[in-house]
Amino acid sequence: MTIKEKKRAIGRPSAFKPEYVNQVYNYALLGATDSQLAGFFNVAESTINLWKKKFPEFAAAMTRGKMLADATVAEALFKRATGYSHAETKISVIDGAVVTTDIVKHHAPETLACIYWLKNRQPKLWKDRIEVKEESVVRIIPWDDLKKISKDALAFAEAEHERLIKGRAERLGITENYDAD
Repeated sequence: MTIKEKKRAIGRPSAFKPEYVNQVYNYALLGATDSQLAGFFNVAESTINLWKKKFPEFAAAMTRGKMLADATVAEALFKRATGYSHAETKISVIDGAVVTTDIVKHHAPETLACIYWLKNRQPKLWKDRIEVKEESVVRIIPWDDLKKISKDALAFAEAEHERLIKGRAERLGITENYDAD
């Protein structure tokens, strides 16, 4: 017996089954994420990543499913953004008889679909941007200057208050008499 014959696989056997290839395609086609696929297959997301590396047919099926799903949604969004028409059969009851009429139904473009499309396809031109530019200016005022500014502000406030009171008193016809008899 050689050394190669004695070697055996280390670790637990893979939970991967060949039928997972079709299943991953179908679930990816429905828009499932890797995390959701891990939940479906009852494995960790890291196991899904390992299967993608170890089983190329699994990775290819997942990619095909995701790409087809994305393409289908992109096509539907494009139709909503640009407007489209489709054939439809209208069923009516006229004089007790069922009548079918083939019609062409028209859908106008939708503004929100247009905005979504443009914001994602041409973000430099259409993306909503909020730019906040903040500049800080710090000026250190000496304590003596600050005391003078405070004193001047207080004097101004008192004078303004006095002016307002006198103005109200004049409008109301109130006179101040400080003369003592």
